[in-house]
Amino acid sequence: MLIGVAVIELRVHASQSLKAKRGVVRSISTRLRNRFNVSVNEVGGQGTWQRAVLGLSMTGAEEVPIRRALAKAVRFVEETHLAEVLGSEIELLAMPLADGLVDDACDTEASRDLPWSAASREENEESPADEPEGEEE
Repeated sequence: MLIGVAVIELRVHASQSLKAKRGVVRSISTRLRNRFNVSVNEVGGQGTWQRAVLGLSMTGAEEVPIRRALAKAVRFVEETHLAEVLGSEIELLAMPLADGLVDDACDTEASRDLPWSAASREENEESPADEPEGEEE
């Protein structure tokens, strides 16, 4: 499983209050959710009138479609002209899946240490509990 994350730093020039900025951020966020099916939240600049940092995320199985969708989302924000994009960054994070769903190629040493991995379960299996010894009469 891959998790794609994008961070977009915005400057809302026309904003003269937090309420005005929130309106612009809400508009951009709603458009991103509806058009690209991504999770969006303001992750920085909440106390400033003209600066906002949006965090976008999405999951998938392949790197290229996730990276492409997040890049399109960033371009979309630039093209709306509701706010100036000061900077953006896209990162991908690979997460191991539960046993039975993961490919052999993803079966790394690190993924074996996770609680849901088969290797971890085998190492942690306890032998059958011995019967408690009763008192001898």
